Amino acid sequence: MDIVPNADVADSTTASRKPFNLLRWYGWVSLAIILSVATGLGLISSRFIIDESVERDALLTAQFITSIADAEVRHVDIPNVRTMGELLDPRVDRISLPGVDPEARRKARGEFLDHIAHLPDMLLANIYAPDRTVIWSSNPALVGKLIEGDDDLDRAFEYKMRVSASYHNFEQARAEQKFVTPPEQLFIENYIPLFDADGEHVTAMVEIYKEPHDLIVRIEHGLLLIWAAIAVGAGLVYVGLYGIMRRAARVMAVQQKRLINNETYVALGEVSSAVAHSLRNPLASIRSSAELAQAFDEGPAQRNINDIINQVDRMSLWIRQLLQSLRPLNDEAVAVDLHQALQESLQTFAVPLARSGVVLDLQPLPAVQVLGQPVLLGQIFTSLIANALESMEQGGRLRVEVVKHDRRSLTLRLSDTGKGMNEQQQRLAFRPFFSTKQGGLGVGLVLVRRIMERFGGSVRLSSSEGYGTRVSLNFKLIDSL
Repeated sequence: MDIVPNADVADSTTASRKPFNLLRWYGWVSLAIILSVATGLGLISSRFIIDESVERDALLTAQFITSIADAEVRHVDIPNVRTMGELLDPRVDRISLPGVDPEARRKARGEFLDHIAHLPDMLLANIYAPDRTVIWSSNPALVGKLIEGDDDLDRAFEYKMRVSASYHNFEQARAEQKFVTPPEQLFIENYIPLFDADGEHVTAMVEIYKEPHDLIVRIEHGLLLIWAAIAVGAGLVYVGLYGIMRRAARVMAVQQKRLINNETYVALGEVSSAVAHSLRNPLASIRSSAELAQAFDEGPAQRNINDIINQVDRMSLWIRQLLQSLRPLNDEAVAVDLHQALQESLQTFAVPLARSGVVLDLQPLPAVQVLGQPVLLGQIFTSLIANALESMEQGGRLRVEVVKHDRRSLTLRLSDTGKGMNEQQQRLAFRPFFSTKQGGLGVGLVLVRRIMERFGGSVRLSSSEGYGTRVSLNFKLIDSL
């Protein structure tokens, strides 16, 4: 048993599929990508600013403390004392330097510790002996405590290097972070080693906790500028790319429409050529036979014979117009004098216009050259003037004027006071084989549009039923190329 698919279901499924909207997809995808890249750049830049600022502050603090230590040692009048680290541990006052008055040693290191205690923006200062014992602290409760499990402290002692880190929240679990005044925002932890005279062994480690308010303000301003610049840059990039893509989508849509029209014209041209070729010979035979009968018969049949000849001529004209409107427009674009082309067409219709009682209102035209072909431009004016003339059977006014003129283009408008068109007729005006005239073929405006678009121009039509029609031709000027 054969199963025949339901055609209605298939048609509804096909109709439910929306066409792929390139601009919409590009808008969302590009927005997501730009936001991701901008966020990544912002985070990287922010981290770089914070790290560099903290590192710079830590370096300045270390240089300051080292300079103080060197300066105070030079003022110490104790034999065999070469570095401040040798003076900081009170537990070895009598062991390392026998015969030296402990009071003199305490007095010697007092100036250094006083400078440490009064560092600007300081939260806490600790000094460690090599065994990780706190030998001095701005918080007396920490003096004498052994600190274990501090990776930064161990790394500073092991690698004999300055170590710095920044935090946003202090850790209550860490024994050495017993702040007298808790930090408000960001605080910086610095480990600064003090070496012996040979520079090989670390005799003491100075730990400084700071909350540099000025630095924090500068960091905040820097981050604000970075994120503002990234936001503005991302917005400009998105708007610029979206604008380019939107224009490209419009161009693609126009090109697609033109391609469909061209394919339609090619198909119509092939069919029309075949039909015209098949009709020409029979029409020629009919006309010849009618002329022959007309020569031998002078009776009542003359009127019928004349009708036959007129209808054959009319069909032959239709065939010529059809082939002309559907033929490929491959003519090379050249500079055409707009005023001259218009005058030649108006001269051709001078007698019919006067006979029909149509007044020509020709406004001054600038001396410009437009892109096109003289013959094709003449066909445009001929078709439009003929349409205007046929719409004003009882007389009227034909006005020709320039409504827009700049460096790139010129818009010429032809207005008549004929019978005009309704909205439906205006929508169908540029469709092939649509005509409001009795017996018209409906290819005149189609040819006008094709010629204008072929040379980079455009045509627009507006009409009011009973008030006339206005056709605007937008030409590309030679100077704009």
